[in-house]
Amino acid sequence: VQLQASGGGLVQAGGSLRLSCAASGRTFSTYGMGWFRQAPGKEREFVAAIRWSGAITNYADSVKGRFTISRDNAKNTVILQMSSLKPEDTAVYYCAMTRATIPQAMGSPRAYDYWGQGTQVTVSS
Repeated sequence: VQLQASGGGLVQAGGSLRLSCAASGRTFSTYGMGWFRQAPGKEREFVAAIRWSGAITNYADSVKGRFTISRDNAKNTVILQMSSLKPEDTAVYYCAMTRATIPQAMGSPRAYDYWGQGTQVTVSS
């Protein structure tokens, strides 16, 4: 399985970005998907996750109401729509795949089996 994240860039505070993660392989629809981010000097942190069916999503408190995760199993793609961006959202964003289905488990990087290479998001003030 390979994951390719894209869509990062430089945006002003209050702006929007749409991150995309394309997965190879036939098992995409059986995996949960998550987005994590890592700022310089900080640990990788959970952003959002979606179960294999797309029926259940969960978000970090810091992004609730601003970010939306979705998936298209026919296209092996997961999307993170980010709006009302803040400078503190600046980080490298990673997509990842997991067999976990419990929201609490999906919030931990340890639950993820495959990771993409990351895409830089920079929000200027």
